[in-house]
Formats: sequence, C-alpha cells, structure tokens
Amino acid sequence: MRIPRSVRDADVADRTVLVRSDLNVPLANGEVADDTRIKASLPTLQLLLDRGVQTVHVCSHLGRPKSDEDRAKYAMAPVERRLRELLPDERLQVLENTRFDPGETANDEGFSRELAAGCDLYVNDAFGSAHRAHASTVGVARLLPAYAGLLLLEELEHLGKLLGEVERPFVLISGGAKVDDKLGVLRNLGGRADTVLVGGKMAEQLRAENPLGFEIELPEDVVGAAAFEEDAESGVYPFAGLPDGWLGLDIGPKTRGRFARAIDEARTIFWNGPMGVFEWPRFAEGTKAVAQAVAANERAFSVVGGADSVRALNELGLGDEVSWVSTGGGASLELLEGKELPGVAAIPAAVESPA
Repeated sequence: MRIPRSVRDADVADRTVLVRSDLNVPLANGEVADDTRIKASLPTLQLLLDRGVQTVHVCSHLGRPKSDEDRAKYAMAPVERRLRELLPDERLQVLENTRFDPGETANDEGFSRELAAGCDLYVNDAFGSAHRAHASTVGVARLLPAYAGLLLLEELEHLGKLLGEVERPFVLISGGAKVDDKLGVLRNLGGRADTVLVGGKMAEQLRAENPLGFEIELPEDVVGAAAFEEDAESGVYPFAGLPDGWLGLDIGPKTRGRFARAIDEARTIFWNGPMGVFEWPRFAEGTKAVAQAVAANERAFSVVGGADSVRALNELGLGDEVSWVSTGGGASLELLEGKELPGVAAIPAAVESPA
C-alpha cells in the first residue's frame, strides 16, 4: 500500500500550517457529546506546537448543514471550546465548518485558495474524510506542500495489516442494516478470511441471496419482536421459526455462543457493524457479546470500525482492549475494499530510505 509522507518530516518552525482534522463529533444541547475524535486529533496538533509552529489553522466539517437553521446547529464553536480545553494554546485557530461553503464538497479551487491563504504547508489528519475529494482534503493539497498527520498514518498502518499477510485464523464479523454498504469489503476482505460471521438485518439479506461466492456463518436463532418498537412483545426463536410479521432485532443466545467461540479462536479480527438494534437494551445482547469476545481475545490483532461498533465498544468501556479502533467509517470500508482514497493520494508518497 502506498504510504504518504509524514508530518514528522515537515519543517514547520515559525510557519503557518493548515491542518485538516476530523472534528465531526456528535453534539447535544449545544455541547460536544463525545470528544473521541477531538482527542484523536491532538497528537498531530501537539507535535506541530512542540516543533515551534507559528500558527495552526484547524479546519473540519461538522454534520451535513443545508439550511440556515443547520448553520446555527453545526457551527464549530462548541468543538472549538472543547479543543481549547484539551489543548489550550493561542497558536491554534479553529476555522468555521468547511461545509458552510458549497465549494467544499464541490472541491472548488476558489474555496481551496481561501483555506490555503496565508499558510505555508498543509497536513491532512482527517482519515474519516480521506475518501472524499473535497476542497479541504484534496484541493488544498494541490496548492500547498502536503503531509499526512499522525492519525491518518496510524489508520493506514493498522488497517493496511488486514490487507497483507495475516496470522490465522482470520475472522471477519459484519453486521448492520444494509449489505450494500459493506458488500465491497465482504468481497475483498471476506474472501481472504477463514470465517465470516454475519448478524443484523444484513444476515437476512444474505440468507435470501448470497452473492459473495464463499460460505458465511449466519444466525441460527434470533431475538424476535412483534414490531420495530423498544417495548414490543419479544422472544427467542429459531431463525426459520420466527412468527409471521415478526422482526429479528438481535442474534439469539445460541448464535452468540457460536460467534464468541469463533472469535476466541481467531488470531486476526475485523469487526464492523452491530448484531441488532443495540441502541435498545432488550436487543443489545448480541452486539455486547461480540464486543466482549473481541476485547477478551488478547492473542489476536483486532480492529473495530464503523460508528455503531465503536460506540458499542466504548459504551462497554472496552475501547482500550482491542488493537485498533478506527475513526474512519466510510473511509475504512473503502480502503479495505481496495480503493484508493483521494485524500491520501493527494499527498506525495513517503521517500524510502536507501537500503
């Protein structure tokens, strides 16, 4: 895999640096509800400050603003407040939400020049947006000397391990609502795995029709509900014995045990997607069992990606128990599909040291 040149190799002393961070965090009541991504951006910012940078312009998108009401909702002010609490340095300047300008998603050269104005070089540390060819991820990299931030490099390193020779057994766990979103990863990565465990609604889709060309392990029992409601009548049923009109909202206890045993035997693990409607406690046991099994396997190299899987892991306090928790979402999936990420491709490659 192509590795971009590192911010560690950039001469930043007394210079103004534009950093594209991933500060797209959830908000609640006008404040940051989860600062995981803000904390993940700190090492690169701290490195620049420690190396004597004059000023750091930090830019990021936040949400998907479309209306004037959204502009008030997705202003960067609460994110800036939290960043300054974690890293109080007057040399940091947080720019307004890049998506407030339509030139961002259009990769408009004029907006790219606005972002780059007054800056000497550019650092992309937003792996979660590296699959988007936007002004702040690609456009500015064509105008300024461009480097990869520490988080972006770590993401490439850890996810890249899954694409190379891995220790076996290699177990891939996939879940969520739509198989279409993950079909590319299942084809590219699942074909290399020894075992592919599938839960969530996508298990129903793949049971009806499996386009993958290899065997997958599907739930044998499910927690069914009479309606898609948190307090609906529910019970455990064999998959084929679910009452007419009922919905499978979680994997059942037999499947949890089978999946956990396969995960325990693994030496390489990739998990993306919940096993059911984990936001509702009555249908969260399957996702919880998978999270606990992945975290308990200390012998395996384990990677967890996808917002729901990461949320479930963190809510259980298990985020530190796996090898790597990806901030990438869609970027992680596209990389593992084998696609080139525009935000990475826009940065010159690292120069290998002579042998």
